[in-house]
Amino acid sequence: MKFKRQIFGFMDMLRFKKMVPTRRKMLAEGPNTPLPKEYRTNVLAKKLHPGYMQVELTAARFLTDTIRELTFKRIDTSEFPFFRAGQYVSLQMKIGDSLVSRPYSIVSTPRQALANELVLAVENAGFVSGYLNKTAKVGDRFVMTEPSGEFHYETLRDSHHIVCIAGGSGITPFMSMAGSLADGDESYSMTLFYGARTAAQLAYKAELDALVARCKELEVVYVLSDEEQPGCEKGFVSVELMKKYTDLTNSTFFLCGPQAMYDFIEKELTSLNLPQKAVHHDAACCSDLSMEHPGNFKLTVHMRDEVYVIPAKANETLLTAMERAGLNAPNKCRAGVCGFCHSKWLSGSYRVAEDRDGRREADRKFGFIHPCVTYPLEDMEIDVPPAY
Repeated sequence: MKFKRQIFGFMDMLRFKKMVPTRRKMLAEGPNTPLPKEYRTNVLAKKLHPGYMQVELTAARFLTDTIRELTFKRIDTSEFPFFRAGQYVSLQMKIGDSLVSRPYSIVSTPRQALANELVLAVENAGFVSGYLNKTAKVGDRFVMTEPSGEFHYETLRDSHHIVCIAGGSGITPFMSMAGSLADGDESYSMTLFYGARTAAQLAYKAELDALVARCKELEVVYVLSDEEQPGCEKGFVSVELMKKYTDLTNSTFFLCGPQAMYDFIEKELTSLNLPQKAVHHDAACCSDLSMEHPGNFKLTVHMRDEVYVIPAKANETLLTAMERAGLNAPNKCRAGVCGFCHSKWLSGSYRVAEDRDGRREADRKFGFIHPCVTYPLEDMEIDVPPAY
């Protein structure tokens, strides 16, 4: 077979032969100024995704008899990263011999983050939350993860109108979402149903009323189950009640509260035949299993060049065992969702909490686990990356 010689192919060959001499000439003629040590892209990436942050508690006040508001500032730089309203941070601290952390939804707005202010609200409902609620004081310092989470409005996924349902301390992410809406940083319209037992347990009522007064796209409905009060509905947040205030046919639902509220609302929403993407739940931490006589096992943890052998209980997650031993194990959501605690399983049988297995199929195949939702069934051995 004969090929016709093309003039352009010949020219390409000439250019190829001259490539090395041409490059040498360009290098010789170039300036001898040193390359920059930092590039703007890297500086911006570090600003938006700092990983871990050093923070200090600057103010604290009780919102109700069980919920305490905590305000933080960064001490390693002058501002927090911009985030999506509805996201959370994980706060790490040393309590006794344990190095523990818990995720908390952000109350403050993204604009406040740029002013070096980040606000959380913590209910007295557990080991770490109890410490923050009763013991932590102004001036205490903590390690905080960068904002994370998928519990936020997404333009391509969600309807323009969102229906938010909060129970108790579950109001926290909606404070950020409502504040961001009032600041003009979000484009949705929002109807918020806030349920509590009594009016005294409604945190941030004054702040919510002030936001409603300056934002026409925000409506708040207070619902009390145990008492009647002017300006509040009596009972529970049912579909019938929601239809009284807004159209539910073209809405996206955001739910944050106790499990009992989720169970009730999900049952109520079945009559609407909503697609799965139309209902979002804020993930809750994986709790201890209910056991009368939990087994005690040994957990061998490889962490870089160190090997630790620590006790582990059958009713507690591997992450809890590592925290109790003071190991700096990575974690964020503690719900099996984010994958930040992704670790290599080496030996020993285990169980994963029901409906909490957020691993990819490849992770299951090649032996990776999420310690935050994994319980030991016998002695185990795992390889865990250090948090920092």
